Amino acid sequence: MRTVQDILSVKPRPSNFIRSDALVIDALNMLNAVNLSYLIVMDDHTFKGIFSEHEYARNLVLKGRSSSTTKVADVMTSDLPKVSLNDTVEHCMNEMTTKRTRYLLAYNGSHFEGVITIHDLLRLVIASKEAVFDNELTQKLIDSDESGRIY
Repeated sequence: MRTVQDILSVKPRPSNFIRSDALVIDALNMLNAVNLSYLIVMDDHTFKGIFSEHEYARNLVLKGRSSSTTKVADVMTSDLPKVSLNDTVEHCMNEMTTKRTRYLLAYNGSHFEGVITIHDLLRLVIASKEAVFDNELTQKLIDSDESGRIY
């Protein structure tokens, strides 16, 4: 079974960090520059939260705040589910589904190791689709008619 460690081992080391006291406008410019959907909020090597397009829309735009005066700390998400390096991909999928999140925080004990995203899991499923999908059953479903009968 694939684990969080397996996912992190193929991802580049994170470099998309921003401080919690940064302005949201600077975070948005950084999101654009790194071409990612999230930034890791760190202060003095300590994880503080995640800032993403989602937080921008919900916690800034919809609340009438200004990106040039609001700090990242005021809109970031800090209560994301945590996983350990030996947790399985299936566990991660279950956590994302039940907690309704796109991000999981990966920890090795108390040390922050990185972020597992829904895109990381989707890439893994697609890359190993033979192990995930039963090809014979998939073909039968493709060949079935709208009534659900399998030919």
